[in-house]
Amino acid sequence: MPKLKTKSGVKKRFKITATGKIKHGVVGKRHRLSSHNAKYIRQNRGTSVISAPDAKTIKKWAPYGL
Repeated sequence: MPKLKTKSGVKKRFKITATGKIKHGVVGKRHRLSSHNAKYIRQNRGTSVISAPDAKTIKKWAPYGL
């Protein structure tokens, strides 16, 4: 059986934690930040964990982990 390929977008955007949850960078922090207030920018700092139903889909796209 041939090896399965990982989707290239998934390896760029997600990381798997030690407990198997999936982390991602928060959205809305790349450009046009002048239209957002300081509270929005501050609260969306860092990374967040993806919900379980979405994580299930992402794990299918990364069959061998990341």
